[in-house]
Amino acid sequence: MSIEVANLVFNGTFLALLGAAAAAFGGGLGSSLGVGVAGEAAAGVIAEDPKKFGQTLVLQALPGTQGIYGLLIAFIIMLKVGILGGAGIAELTIPQGLYILAASLPICVVGAVSGLSQGRTAAAGIMMIAKRPEEIAKAMVYPAMVETYAVLALLISFLMVNGVAI
Repeated sequence: MSIEVANLVFNGTFLALLGAAAAAFGGGLGSSLGVGVAGEAAAGVIAEDPKKFGQTLVLQALPGTQGIYGLLIAFIIMLKVGILGGAGIAELTIPQGLYILAASLPICVVGAVSGLSQGRTAAAGIMMIAKRPEEIAKAMVYPAMVETYAVLALLISFLMVNGVAI
């Protein structure tokens, strides 16, 4: 690959968009795995007692938020770069692109890990309501604790992206 082609492809704008992709990927990966784990547990409970569908669905949906958080950061990056909004694509320097890429990492990594962890915790809550459906509120507390760290990662990624001057 010639230097001119490499400079056209690997520039600050490319790095920023790589950050947007990482944010969406990490959050989406964690959510899809977490929702899947919780869904497997919910399906087992529903096979025995179909009336518990609503309670299990609430718990299964909880790990889906990491994907939303990653998508939100990806949209914010795309707006900042000019891919969305019609302002035209900004010519970012490599340091600017690296800053935005680095800013996407908290939600990318924490979204992936916490989504799966929250799914496992939600699955345990689903098993709890299989035996004691009146304890749904308690079953929701444990996955909500995992959610706290996804929200913190969203916040730091948001603040970091907005702190990059373009």
